[in-house]
Amino acid sequence: MKILFVNKFLHPNGGSETYIFKLGEEFIKEGHEAEYFGMEHEGRIVGNSAEAYTSDMDLRKGSKLGYAFKTVYSREARKKIRKVLDKFSPDVVHLNNFNYQLTPSVILEVAKWRKKTGRKCAVVYTAHDYQLVCPNHMLFCPSEGKVCERCLSGKFKHCVKGRCIHGSKLKSMVGAFEGWFWKKKKTYRLIDAVVCPSEFMRSKLSANALLRDKTRVMHNFVRPPLDKSGEKGDYVLYFGRLSEEKGIETLCKACEELPHIQFVFAGGGPLEERVKSVKNVRFVGFKSGEELEELIKGARFSVYPSEWYENCPFSVMESRSYLTPVIGARIGGIPELISEGGTGDLFESGNAQDLKEKISALWNDAERNARYIENCKDRAFYTTAEYCGELLSVYSEVLNG
Repeated sequence: MKILFVNKFLHPNGGSETYIFKLGEEFIKEGHEAEYFGMEHEGRIVGNSAEAYTSDMDLRKGSKLGYAFKTVYSREARKKIRKVLDKFSPDVVHLNNFNYQLTPSVILEVAKWRKKTGRKCAVVYTAHDYQLVCPNHMLFCPSEGKVCERCLSGKFKHCVKGRCIHGSKLKSMVGAFEGWFWKKKKTYRLIDAVVCPSEFMRSKLSANALLRDKTRVMHNFVRPPLDKSGEKGDYVLYFGRLSEEKGIETLCKACEELPHIQFVFAGGGPLEERVKSVKNVRFVGFKSGEELEELIKGARFSVYPSEWYENCPFSVMESRSYLTPVIGARIGGIPELISEGGTGDLFESGNAQDLKEKISALWNDAERNARYIENCKDRAFYTTAEYCGELLSVYSEVLNG
């Protein structure tokens, strides 16, 4: 099978990129063909046989006029992806993050190409965020500092009122118009299947009637650790972005109320100084690879205190894979990854007192913590190979349907 992955970034940038690179590697290993379409960039590590990519575009640095036109509709993206379609002739176009830099224009071109050539080609979309129903993609209002579902009604004016995109009224107006424009054109009806990494994600995307009957839930895959061994240390771990929506302020308050417990924070972000101000926190900065693995393996348990609708966070999955229980916020897709009372505990998102009590209880109950660790040995998530197998079933179902 020939698969064309479409994603605005073709260099290591975040979870979406890790996802498409790993899938491509696995599919090629299994004898399939995989190519990529997105923006050109000096750090690009994947590509396509037509050598066709759109111009690099940084939305934070672009001119106001350029931003307004290019983020809604892109003639360049249509022209360039057509070259790839003609050259590669894929069986599947697998969309990932495409809004704003590539725009849904690419969907129109795939549909036009299918009609002209008469070729069967499945259009599958993996939802890494809530972009198709929320202009700022998070269902989170930055100006209010809390989750928001007002745009689920399809009335994107709320994005403008909340200045939800980069705190800019102009950019929020463009985002609202982009949402309205593609809703009006009913372009998303051309997507054949939507892969949702959580039941929660599916419930929110179902607000769009064009997607409601096309969703499939497939929790993300995680690489099985080569070595899970290692003694547990005397610390509680947080690793990830240090920002408001991640619940860092709430966690810091809980830490301050538990001075006898050592916390380790690994990551970076705007609340770094706040983290450093907590006396019983050891801040180690951004970690990856073996350094991060050792931190995860050595923690008694980790904490994931998010305050926005997390989709299927790798941090929770990685903790469990390294036999580290998790105390997570009861929000978004997080509860789907934690067996409450089995591999971890849940607390009310944003409630520092509840979080403090859950941390204290697990820290002081060695027997329960050991039981959670033992339960984490039961593999709960797809390997990359297993995930690709399920994805092939989705592709085939669409092509043969």
